[in-house]
Amino acid sequence: MSYEDILYEERNGAAWIIINRPDVYNAFRGTTCEELIKAFNKAGYDPDIGVIVLAGAGDKAFCTGGDQSTHDGTYDGRGLLGLPVEDVQAAIRDVPKPVIARVQGYAIGGGNVFATLCDMTICSESAIFGQVGPKMGSVDPGYGTAYLARCVGEKKAREIWYMCRRYSGQEAVDMGLANICVADDQLDTEVEKWCAEIMEKSPTALMIAKRSFNADSENIRGIGNQGMLSVKMYYDSEESKEGVNALGEKRKPDFRKFAR
Repeated sequence: MSYEDILYEERNGAAWIIINRPDVYNAFRGTTCEELIKAFNKAGYDPDIGVIVLAGAGDKAFCTGGDQSTHDGTYDGRGLLGLPVEDVQAAIRDVPKPVIARVQGYAIGGGNVFATLCDMTICSESAIFGQVGPKMGSVDPGYGTAYLARCVGEKKAREIWYMCRRYSGQEAVDMGLANICVADDQLDTEVEKWCAEIMEKSPTALMIAKRSFNADSENIRGIGNQGMLSVKMYYDSEESKEGVNALGEKRKPDFRKFAR
């Protein structure tokens, strides 16, 4: 299977799914999302694959969310919000194998949500985690908020979203957003080490464990589905568009003028 926006590699029983758009910091568009879904399904149901690694090409970013350069606020027409990003999130959770996020550089916005959803996250010292939603007139009302709170706690999750600050790889480990932070030149070695350990384990036991973990937070899927309907209406508002407009005009957004 050939891909335009991603790379798919098999390494010693591990499937490496790599977002290959380094020129835009591995931001995703509709094509990217559709290819990610296909790749996760391919790896997830291949009996020769025991673990999946989600990564970003280059050294600057893991993923920085939706590609703002491809649209005028409407993305490219796919899915409820112009992108099938909800289906990518579901693929990461539903695939019956552990998924490891390999994070270097920026894991921002939707990319931060992807890293949060992966079963485990291994990052390097150059990693930068954070959200930009309220700065950009956007928000993730499902896994990106409710599930994030499961990982880092309510107070920290609210700080991440309300303040839109950025956090280092070690800070991500300290708050529970990542499992381990290593030197940049040791990132692949560490990921491969974890993959090798997983490959020694019972695939059926791992599948049951993952589905058991997911069952406890499965209600968030419904919360997200309902929330996305509200976000779609919000994206049509001038308040939300102010974020994208300000980015394009290289100025700070003025959201306060929309306060009611």
